[in-house]
Amino acid sequence: MAVNKSNLPTSPQVVELQDNELPVFEMQPDQNLASDFHKRLIQMIAEFELALDEQHEVGMRLVSFGQNVTLRVDGIGYYNPSLIRFFGTTEAGAPVELIQHVSQISFLLMAVKKADPANPPKRIGFNPPEVEKEAGKEDV
Repeated sequence: MAVNKSNLPTSPQVVELQDNELPVFEMQPDQNLASDFHKRLIQMIAEFELALDEQHEVGMRLVSFGQNVTLRVDGIGYYNPSLIRFFGTTEAGAPVELIQHVSQISFLLMAVKKADPANPPKRIGFNPPEVEKEAGKEDV
């Protein structure tokens, strides 16, 4: 029995096969590296920041601790292959760092009142170029 065309579930395109030929799958970039998650998280946070007014900053409510923990996000880092680091402060001003495996990331982005009403709101400041352009900002 010859296979002429096969729409394989792991391939978005129809694969043409000759008689007795086995399909060859291309390796896709690893979409589960912490660096990929980091890039996507930064983009999502930057998009969220676009909707904030001058009285609010980005906050995170951690939803996996069984208690109400809110922190102001100052930065995000990563260690490949699988760790994401969140840096910030609690609402009381205590410094915090959350280290999570990419499979455990679960939080709620939220607007929190500025920590210092006299200063402009703190923005994380690492908007990807496409978000900068959407916001009307020019590349420097």
